[in-house]
Amino acid sequence: MYDHMFRNALIVDGSGVEPYRANVAVFGDRIAFIGKEGITRAKNVIDASDAVLAPGFIDMHTHTDLQVLRDRDMKAKVHQGILTDVSGNCGIGVFPNTGEALLAAVEDVLGTYDNWSWKSYEDYRTLLMSEGIGINEAFLVSHTALRYAALGRDAGREADDNEISRMCAILDELLSSGLRGFSSGLYYSPCLFASEKELIALLGVVKKHDKLFAVHHRCEGNDVIASLGEVLSLAQKTGVRLEISHLKAIGKANQEKVPEMLRMIESARERGVDVKADQYPYAYGSTSLFSLLPPHILGLSRFEQRLALSLESEREELKNEIMHPSNWDSVYEMVGPDDIRILYLESHSELNGMTLTEVGKERKADVLDALFDILSEETGLAVMTDVTQSDESLRMIMRHPLVSFGTDALYSSPMPHPRSFHSTVEYISRYVVKEKVLTLPEAIRKMTGENADKLALKDRGYIKEGCKADLVLFKPEELEEDGNDNKGFEAIMIAGKPSLMNGKWFYPRAGEVL
Repeated sequence: MYDHMFRNALIVDGSGVEPYRANVAVFGDRIAFIGKEGITRAKNVIDASDAVLAPGFIDMHTHTDLQVLRDRDMKAKVHQGILTDVSGNCGIGVFPNTGEALLAAVEDVLGTYDNWSWKSYEDYRTLLMSEGIGINEAFLVSHTALRYAALGRDAGREADDNEISRMCAILDELLSSGLRGFSSGLYYSPCLFASEKELIALLGVVKKHDKLFAVHHRCEGNDVIASLGEVLSLAQKTGVRLEISHLKAIGKANQEKVPEMLRMIESARERGVDVKADQYPYAYGSTSLFSLLPPHILGLSRFEQRLALSLESEREELKNEIMHPSNWDSVYEMVGPDDIRILYLESHSELNGMTLTEVGKERKADVLDALFDILSEETGLAVMTDVTQSDESLRMIMRHPLVSFGTDALYSSPMPHPRSFHSTVEYISRYVVKEKVLTLPEAIRKMTGENADKLALKDRGYIKEGCKADLVLFKPEELEEDGNDNKGFEAIMIAGKPSLMNGKWFYPRAGEVL
């Protein structure tokens, strides 16, 4: 007897083919049968005749390395049908854990956790599985953690040959342990200080293991063409599989560059470069407020940053750098203070929700002076949102067959970006049902099978006999946000165990570290 049976479901199987109707039976943690024959012997029969059955959604780009410890049930993800996360993105990760310098470097993106008791990846994995987790987690080796492990606290500089060799040895060991790839954030400190020699050496290790290189490339704004060319060149030189993280062009003046960006990716594919990309379904993003500062300031400790920001002579030079950047993304210059909003400040909560323009007026100061004051006084978290791109560019990128789905979810502050709770609903309800940017089979492929293939997950991402029973039953036309929850999901199952069934939530913690 089967454990569960979805009767007469409209199946969108993750491959991109047209939907079809069939019964799907689950036994244990696997899909055991798909067919139109009548099945009567199942312990639990779900009438799925008015809903869509899809594989569990796979988030190709997220930052849940610490969130999965803070909320082991992972409700924010499960409640939107995401059953597999890819963490360690943008070069930001938590192992190997080398202590306070690493904690400080990742805090604005990953948030805080009281007990960083692990040292190695194996320690971290053991801690995760000690109490179970609500979704599957796939991890990338983070460039930030590698640099602190090899360079110590002085990671804001180029590495020497011995330090590069040390990073390569650690990366080799971690990829041998089953991690899915390596990530860098060339926009962020300390990754931005990596030389081409360092990057090519590390990517040689990634290629050796046939794993993925996911990268937040150096500039997504004024220099986006050159920056994209840099990572495409690195992939061509090393033969590594390349994943361009959250593909976009930042700033109103740069939206016209999107067609050329897509042509560059297509041309690289024609030359034999295995390159793809991911995208979150919002025209505005979220990251650390400190990222508005020039790279040489980001490379300093928080104490040194506060000192630099407090000196009048330094401030005038910083203003000039921010307004006339050279070889780095000045989001402030590209986006403007009207479209940068403070999401969360730990030390100045009265400013939460204000644009930088409004903060300047509130403090009766020049906007950049007000920003410098805030950052020099902030000892905790500082997170912002910014309008990065046009809706037209977002749709153009979304349609491209080489671009898949991710959320770029952050849970570092008590007031996260909506993408942390509602990305799948936004993706389907807006861009499939309402605007018809994608067909439902295309969207589900980008959310499931495509991402499983990138990660070489052989038994997930598809509705096939023998695959893991990670399944989502939903009504596309009824998907909508509901606070931090979502409406329109009828049933959610991970490894054959219900997370949502008959209107009731369960938290079986049946996830795995993949």
